[in-house]
Amino acid sequence: MHGLTLLLLVTGIAAVAWAVGLIWFAETIPREAPAPDSPEGQQITDAIVVLTGGSERLSTGLELLGAGRAKKLFVSGVYHTVDVRELLLLSRQAPGELECCIELGYAADSTMGNAAETADWMAEENFTSLRLVTANYHMRRSLLEFRMALPRAEVLPHPVIPANVHLADWWQWPGTANLIVNEYNKYLIALGRHGLIWALDGQEDQ
Repeated sequence: MHGLTLLLLVTGIAAVAWAVGLIWFAETIPREAPAPDSPEGQQITDAIVVLTGGSERLSTGLELLGAGRAKKLFVSGVYHTVDVRELLLLSRQAPGELECCIELGYAADSTMGNAAETADWMAEENFTSLRLVTANYHMRRSLLEFRMALPRAEVLPHPVIPANVHLADWWQWPGTANLIVNEYNKYLIALGRHGLIWALDGQEDQ
C-alpha cells in the first residue's frame, strides 16, 4: 500500500474513532444530580470534596455538609486570598454554622492537582471515602484522576448541573459544544497519561 494512502487510512480511522468517542462522552454526561432521597443522595462519606470552578459547586457542597452527608468539607484549588469565612459569606451561609467543618486547599491548579491535594488531605485525616462535587461535564475526568490518586478510597460522584451547559442537542450550542470537545480531549490526554504510567510500572515489575 502506498505510504500516503496508508497515512490517509490511519488518519480516517482515528478521526472516526475520535468522533464516536466524543458522542459517547457527550451522551454519558450526567443529566441529573443524585436526588436527596435516593440511595446515592443519602449515602454518608467521610468527606465532601468540592473542586473550585463555579459557585453552584460550593453551594451544593455546603448543602450536603449541612445535611450531614459527611464529617468535613474540603474545597480544593482555592485562591490564596480566600478564606472559609469569605466562601461562606459568598454562598450566603452564616459563618459560625459550618466554619468548623470546612478546610481549604490552595495548592491545586488543575484536576490532577486537585486529586493529589485531596489525597494528601485524606491521608492526614485518615479518611477512606469521599463525595466528589464538580460540574457534570467535568466529572468523568475528575473520577479518573481521583481514582488514580486514591485507589483504595471510595469515590462517590455528585455532579452539579450548570444551567448554561445545554446537553440536549449540544452540538447546536457553540459554547456547550466547545466545552464538551475540550473536556473530551483533556479526558483522552489524562487517559493516555495514566495508561502510559501503568505500562511503565508494569515493565518495572517484570
